[in-house]
Amino acid sequence: MPTKIRLQRRGKKGQAFYHIVIADGRAPRDGKFIERIGIYNPIAKPAEIELEFDKALDWVKKGAQPTDTVKAILAYKGVMFKNHLLKGVEKGAMTLEQAEAKFQTWLDEKQVKITSKKNEQALSIKESRKKSLENEVKVNEAKSEAIAKKLNKVRLDEAAKATEANEAAKAAAEAILAAKEAEVATEPAPETAESAPETAESAPQAE
Repeated sequence: MPTKIRLQRRGKKGQAFYHIVIADGRAPRDGKFIERIGIYNPIAKPAEIELEFDKALDWVKKGAQPTDTVKAILAYKGVMFKNHLLKGVEKGAMTLEQAEAKFQTWLDEKQVKITSKKNEQALSIKESRKKSLENEVKVNEAKSEAIAKKLNKVRLDEAAKATEANEAAKAAAEAILAAKEAEVATEPAPETAESAPETAESAPQAE
């Protein structure tokens, strides 16, 4: 069975990353390997890839078969394209200098695309944070408005209760005053000096 270039799982559950290894095709997936040539971390945004380019290219030239995921990684890093160009050199389709020039052009274009994608992602994250902040401000404003309405209602209720209490107190005072006035009106008038009974001095003397 041919040599494989594959991923070997590492890390914790939910935080897995992978070693890119050269292994015998008969070996278990996470078992022994011949050589480690890189690391792949899909959790990072964008994904992080560390690859020893020359070693990867050498193993591909030797006929090592990459798995589908590793093949995509090698293509992304340019290993597969460089191998294709070198085959063209071997067949006489181009010179080594021409192959190197083509590969450098590919690298430059690739870097522009990566930079553009990173800028787009950074802009997207910035816009997402801005929208999140705007939504948070709206939520806080709505909460503040609801609290203000509640406090205003409490104040109005308290003012209404105070008004009712004042009116009740006023009515009670008026009732007490009216009762006192009624008592005064029903009391008998005091006797005057003119209506007082005659004294002994004013009584007629006996003859």
